[in-house]
Amino acid sequence: MFESRSSRVRDYDHHVASSFRRPIDEDEDEVTPPEKVYNEKSPLFNKTVPKTIIIAQQIAAESLETQLNTQKGNQYLAALIVTIGGFIMGTTLAWTAPAGPMMENGQYGFQITLENVSWIASVMPLGAILGCPVIAGLVNKLGRKHLMIMLTIPTLIGWAMIIWAKSVVWICAGRFLTGFSSGSFSVIVPLYTSEIAEKEIRGTLGTYFQLQVNAGILFTYVIGSYFNVFGLSIACAIVPVIYMCLMFLIPESPIFYLMKGNVEKARLSLKFFRKPVVHVHQELNTMQSALAKIERERVPITKAFQTTPAKRGLILGLGVMIFQQFTGCNAVIFYATAIFNATGSSIGSNTSTIIIGIMAVVSTYVSTLVVDKLGRKILLLYSIVAMGICTFLIGGFFYAKDFRYNISSIGFIPLMSLCIFIILFSIGFGPIPWMLMGEIFPAQIKGIASSIVCMSNWLFVFLVTKFFTSLVSAIYLYNTFWLFTLFSVLGTFFVVFLVPETKGKTMEEIQELLGANHAPLLTENQNDA
Repeated sequence: MFESRSSRVRDYDHHVASSFRRPIDEDEDEVTPPEKVYNEKSPLFNKTVPKTIIIAQQIAAESLETQLNTQKGNQYLAALIVTIGGFIMGTTLAWTAPAGPMMENGQYGFQITLENVSWIASVMPLGAILGCPVIAGLVNKLGRKHLMIMLTIPTLIGWAMIIWAKSVVWICAGRFLTGFSSGSFSVIVPLYTSEIAEKEIRGTLGTYFQLQVNAGILFTYVIGSYFNVFGLSIACAIVPVIYMCLMFLIPESPIFYLMKGNVEKARLSLKFFRKPVVHVHQELNTMQSALAKIERERVPITKAFQTTPAKRGLILGLGVMIFQQFTGCNAVIFYATAIFNATGSSIGSNTSTIIIGIMAVVSTYVSTLVVDKLGRKILLLYSIVAMGICTFLIGGFFYAKDFRYNISSIGFIPLMSLCIFIILFSIGFGPIPWMLMGEIFPAQIKGIASSIVCMSNWLFVFLVTKFFTSLVSAIYLYNTFWLFTLFSVLGTFFVVFLVPETKGKTMEEIQELLGANHAPLLTENQNDA
């Protein structure tokens, strides 16, 4: 009798634990199905079972449920590895800041003028503009992982040309190649992270890209403070080698395998990202159903871009990138040293840039912690309002300084505004546009639409980098900052009225937010039928 009762208790334990599991494949032998399923009339539900056993069973069940919801370590690991592509992009972006004065001082052995340095800085985003459409055409053919590994080749060639340059043309060619890779990473890395992430942490993983970009910028500032231009360039060139080696530790995206019809490899890939593996079967079926639906509703690409979700997605993607670049982020960084000096600070230029880099990294890390709790829209709103206030105050300070007002009592304003701007930008409009890009587009056009948005972003970077000083010369520094304030005001209305909240939503739910129910795809298919 005692053995029978113990056996029933064990069966009940098994039943309670299994009640939190999703259905699994018959070939998944990692979990054994329960021998019996009991209902409310089961004799185990009598009052002779000790209360301590019931409590222990409840605790075990709750512990298992928590375990099922929290074992996401491989997703975080994979996201940290692939977003090293953002780190590479950050080193490429920031290289000219410390290297520019070194080049002008003749460290290359041939003359490099200030105008040459301007073009060396500006040619990088031109390469990025080319990289975006090229990678969009290859991403569904060669795969996400393989392409990210292959991108290290032009990156290394570019850095080699910069290290052993014989003329300014060599440096520009190297910058163009490293820019090409940076633009490609900006398309493919957010795509991969959005495909491997569960919806509960998709926002967090999506912000890792900007976190790595800022970490790469900080790395370049620090190395540039202690090494000459050759040591700096070699340090930057080592990162792609490390990246290539680490990429072999993670699998290809399961979505790519399903697109190629390789269900077994998709299952193995998903098992790597989902622990325990009882998650896999149901999610794999969901992915297959979604892809099958996309295939059934597939239309020519020109018609796909005419759907409501595609149009709204493009407006949203282009909008957040416009306001990311034209609200003054680069201007604040360019004039950081001037702002430090204007306050009477004795902090050197290298130290001030490192301080800015540290603030950006720490703030972006904070964004990774809160984006899936507070949401995307509220962070964007707080960010752009604060940025507008800061650029208005900085503009006012330089206006007062140019017109020789007494600014001794307000000397703290530009430095305080600078710090607040960097922090709020890094929490909101720095990382979230890149993360949104992986969420908002219909699957059929995601690669092409993402490349369009990235190309636009890099075009804006080129315009700001190349013509910012000309704008300051034409309308003065204070009016330039007030122009950024105007963009912040426009961006505030854009966020309030056009940006949807995607926190905790599946890709299909996001498409419904963007009007998928009213898209002409189904109507066209029905008419064809």
